[in-house]
Amino acid sequence: MTSLALARSWRPKTFSQLVGQDHVVKALTHALDQGRLHHAWLFTGTRGVGKTTIARIMAKALNCTGVDGAGKMTSEPCGKCPACLEIDAGRFVDYIEMDAASNRGVDDIAALLEKAAYAPSNARYKVYMIDEVHMLTNHAFNAMLKTLEEPPEHVKFILATTDPQKIPVTILSRCLQFNLKQMPVPLIVEHLEKVLAAENVEYETNALRVLAKAAQGSMRDALSLTDQAIAYAAGKVTEESVRGMLGTLDDAYLIRILDALITKDGATLLSISNEMGERSMSFSLALADLSSLIQKIAAAQIVPESVLDDWPEAGEIRRLASALTKEEVQLFYQISITSRPDLSLAPDEQTGFAMTLLRMLAFRPGGDAVNAGGNGAPPVANVPRPVNASGSTPAPSVARNSTSAPSAPSSSTAPASKAAPSATSATASAADCPDWHALMRQLPVKGLVQQLAFQTELQDWNDSATGVRASIVTPMPQLASEASVARLADALSAHFGKPVKLLIEKGEVEGKTVAKVDAQIHQEKRQNAEQLIAQDPFILQLEKEFGAKVVGGSVKPL
Repeated sequence: MTSLALARSWRPKTFSQLVGQDHVVKALTHALDQGRLHHAWLFTGTRGVGKTTIARIMAKALNCTGVDGAGKMTSEPCGKCPACLEIDAGRFVDYIEMDAASNRGVDDIAALLEKAAYAPSNARYKVYMIDEVHMLTNHAFNAMLKTLEEPPEHVKFILATTDPQKIPVTILSRCLQFNLKQMPVPLIVEHLEKVLAAENVEYETNALRVLAKAAQGSMRDALSLTDQAIAYAAGKVTEESVRGMLGTLDDAYLIRILDALITKDGATLLSISNEMGERSMSFSLALADLSSLIQKIAAAQIVPESVLDDWPEAGEIRRLASALTKEEVQLFYQISITSRPDLSLAPDEQTGFAMTLLRMLAFRPGGDAVNAGGNGAPPVANVPRPVNASGSTPAPSVARNSTSAPSAPSSSTAPASKAAPSATSATASAADCPDWHALMRQLPVKGLVQQLAFQTELQDWNDSATGVRASIVTPMPQLASEASVARLADALSAHFGKPVKLLIEKGEVEGKTVAKVDAQIHQEKRQNAEQLIAQDPFILQLEKEFGAKVVGGSVKPL
């Protein structure tokens, strides 16, 4: 086995060896074959997808002279001429790689551009490769604008970055941009199979799938993890050894968790959590694997053919898809993904993971506990009402809160208000008229309809079995348009569960409307705040020592 790391020894040396970037290879090979070359390319993508590798292959393609030394620019570099060999060895004088993370200043760029004016030493083109170019300062970017736009004929620029959003638009407009894709798991597995077969290392395909998932789209990370797995296993790379190395969860644990959720077995869920803690498994990765499995189950419920027969867990996925409802699967998925950030807030990760499993067990769509609340709302505690001195239970009432904004009744209380209007309306007066102020604050109306409601006072209330006939008066008839009155009547009808007809008259109100009450309360709060400011010792000291004055009307209550 070679002493080099797999990520280095298996670095592609030609376009044909590149994996997963066919769209980039196609564009570059056609440009090389047709001689239609741009002077600057920008490669973007996450780590380990081939940005630097493509830059080196491009440098060889531009400067390859063939085995006989008489070759021309080609999309298939020979790999045997001095230029190809020296670029692979990292000692080709006309191929310059610069790390912008450590050479990000304007002086570094100025020195590079100064050398670009000279002809190449023994090559066809001078190729400058600037890695992590987004790390350059704004002055450095500005310094290279002119050269990047009109470089000498013998100079080619290749820029690479993992964060193209930080590159100025002026730089982007001067380059051909290629976005390199992340490697899909099946492609990584296929490539790892070739590598391990060539390295004479035995392996299990499921172990390679685990490594591919852990690589998160990076072929370099996959090869580095494979190197680690070979050393860890000291022989055949098995799924068990890889999961032990990574601290990831076995699919058997995930299936046991879902089975326990189906049977509502909380003891088994806690036991599984304890087993995972004893094996020092990563609970964050466990939630990621669990959400991935739940997603496959959800897909199997909607699109059964999405489950491939070659998956080791295909049979279990189909079984769980039929045992769980679609609503349960969606809820479990949501809880699993939203609980991952909470692990850092828990006393320890195992506690947070166990709480996540218990949360899945507690919140079940369509379960008895949820039905007790009605319409899928959380169950409402049955709190006993206080009993007065006479031994009777007082009628429910709505507290009047003049300082808060009107709030719409929740969907969970709407059916209750229809069934028993007196339970949600204001305390009834002797004439069975509702508390109009409290009622107007409860209605789920906004905008002009809310303004109309706040500027009215109830004059007469006639409640019958067929409906309600209400007479109200407002000092602002301009708000009482037909549409606003109709929407206010509809809101009242929905609140009381019966038709409500409104008769609106213009006139001064004897009592106070909601708007007047709010204005009076705000005025009292402002006066109290001004008095507190005027009596504050610090303010008094400022007035005494510096002659400061409180600007009138500037004090506002919180």
